[in-house]
Amino acid sequence: MILKNIEIKARIEDYKKVKRLVEELCPTPTQTEQQEDTFFNIPKGRLKLRETDNNSALIYYDRKDSLEPSQSDIAISFTENPDTLKSVLSKSLGIRGVVNKKRILYKYAQTRIHLDNVKRLGKFIELEVVLKSGQTLKDGETIANKLMDEFGIQKNNLIDVAYIDLIEGKN
Repeated sequence: MILKNIEIKARIEDYKKVKRLVEELCPTPTQTEQQEDTFFNIPKGRLKLRETDNNSALIYYDRKDSLEPSQSDIAISFTENPDTLKSVLSKSLGIRGVVNKKRILYKYAQTRIHLDNVKRLGKFIELEVVLKSGQTLKDGETIANKLMDEFGIQKNNLIDVAYIDLIEGKN
């Protein structure tokens, strides 16, 4: 599966307030899960094996590190053998690091809204506007900016890197 998203990520200062605002827009979460993302060393983009109680997937994504809503190119392959896949990737590429988080997922129209509690980092909100056929990047950015305003996400709370980068101390 190949997707194009417009994405933003922000640190949450008042988690209860943001959760209330999200739930006013999307009263019921579609999913709550514990996720373990094992990142592998690759020269471009990011490659992770995401393991949850429900399923596992190998996810490659490439996104410019930016504080503004920006495009992510994503390729996903689901797997029923995460342990074997992790072993092969670990031996061939090496493990860069692991991110553990509890994620509450909401959906609003074409946007996935994640409330994440990331071990060692804290609480975050992530907006992923999945672009529909024929939509421009600007269309997706407009949707993301509107939701940022609705949830009170301040520019100074935006994160321009992935959780793995924060754990490694790159920001």
